[in-house]
Amino acid sequence: MASFIAFAPNVEVNGETVVSIVNAMAGFEAIAHQLFKKNGLDNIKSGNWYSQQNWLNVFKDIKEKLGDKTLLVIGKAIPENANFPAEIDSLEKALNSINVAYHMNHRGGEIGYYKLVKYSYKEKIALMECKNTYPSHFDRGIITAMARKFKPEGAITIDVSLDNTKPTRLKGSDSCTYFIDWRDKTKN
Repeated sequence: MASFIAFAPNVEVNGETVVSIVNAMAGFEAIAHQLFKKNGLDNIKSGNWYSQQNWLNVFKDIKEKLGDKTLLVIGKAIPENANFPAEIDSLEKALNSINVAYHMNHRGGEIGYYKLVKYSYKEKIALMECKNTYPSHFDRGIITAMARKFKPEGAITIDVSLDNTKPTRLKGSDSCTYFIDWRDKTKN
């Protein structure tokens, strides 16, 4: 199954999460409101729950109207504006927390997951598998923002890239794997 199609018809997403997308579309608020209304998501309120499929339809429209870069920017904005518990004080914990937050903000059936499949501080790499129905560029944005916010001590650069050696939603799969690597001050 590819992006934009809910795994289960009764899955819902909370209003706080939906509103965060509108807030992430600075400069495109009018388009965002138009797309939300078109897909039955006008008058969004915190505390309420909304059809994930309708929300995915908004993502599909954003991709068609504004492109993949906008999806990446939206993904980056999600963690930048979120509060994190004090115990999230490392990249490894931060990457694991994405799945926790994902499950807190969705309900009603199969939603997939975000899974840290490898983390090596010594090798300066991590692998993150995302099995969900959201666009690949959106997930890359979320992971990039988390990696930058919680980059390992001494890291001067951190990169997130799609692992094209594995199945991807860009090619019709229901998952993507992202390669996270960083360089520190002691390496060139």
